[in-house]
Amino acid sequence: MPSVAAEALALLQRGDSASARGLIDAGCARGDGDALAMRALWRVEGRLVLRDLPAARADLAAADTIGAARILAGFLAIGIGGTRDWAGALAMLDDWADRDPIAAQQRALIAAMAIDAKGDPLDLPMPQSLSDNPMIVALPGLLTAPECDLLATLSDRRLRPALIFHEGQKRFIADPVRDSDAAGFPIVSEWPAVHAINRRLAAASGTAVEQGETLQVLRYRPGQQYRPHLDAVPGLTNQRSLTLLIYLNDAYDGGETHFTRLPLTHRGRKGDGLLFANTLPDSRPDPMSEHAGLPVQSGIKLIASRWIRQRPPEVPDGFGQHEAMA
Repeated sequence: MPSVAAEALALLQRGDSASARGLIDAGCARGDGDALAMRALWRVEGRLVLRDLPAARADLAAADTIGAARILAGFLAIGIGGTRDWAGALAMLDDWADRDPIAAQQRALIAAMAIDAKGDPLDLPMPQSLSDNPMIVALPGLLTAPECDLLATLSDRRLRPALIFHEGQKRFIADPVRDSDAAGFPIVSEWPAVHAINRRLAAASGTAVEQGETLQVLRYRPGQQYRPHLDAVPGLTNQRSLTLLIYLNDAYDGGETHFTRLPLTHRGRKGDGLLFANTLPDSRPDPMSEHAGLPVQSGIKLIASRWIRQRPPEVPDGFGQHEAMA
């Protein structure tokens, strides 16, 4: 027998949103976990109901399902829809570890991290300067091999052809610059271990964790590449001032990061980071930061990417509601 959520999705696919909402509301009234989890996602997205992050957090807590618990633990870790509660997030992982292998895996990874009681790193790699203008530094051993493997595992089933959000059309379109597959970790997927990694990336870049856009994992197959481009966007009022890349695997040839206007081509080892500046002092895109991911010759390249803005967003949960819907 299909779940309430599955029935609601089928109604939505037929264009019957009123019946879908009625079905979910009825399921929530009788305490159905799948219905509560579905309504929570709608409340995050602002789909069919008003966007309401505190109410979404309450629905997730009431749902008591594995999927809802994964999202709720992330909300506690980040502070979405209420007070940030890192200790509570860890307690949730402990509570679900015997029922959810992903919770158990996260808890084991976090236990091995050198972090404080708030989830912030106690130790960071020594930066190695590769260029002064623009600033480019290597960060050897930024992530451990198991942390790289976690990001690869969590992204594997969600990898899709890379898209970009077209602000004018208000929808996702095919990325004309890169032909990789991509998977993001927006607020519903930024679970505690991922959030702890994001806090380390923020510390390594000298920024606040809130300045980072959604962490992405990119997969390049043989022949795929990221053509020469700038990460800064002309006219952006809160500019992408920094980019931080993390190399997640070693089993490929080619695929180096090439700075097209510098005599610099770099490839990190598994777990290494590469941090570089994208802007001039007046916040305009720096032409010298133009770079490319060269074509992969053999094997599969996995890399994580985080664009870092000049300052945190005006809203408390990220740079654009479309990131949650992704």
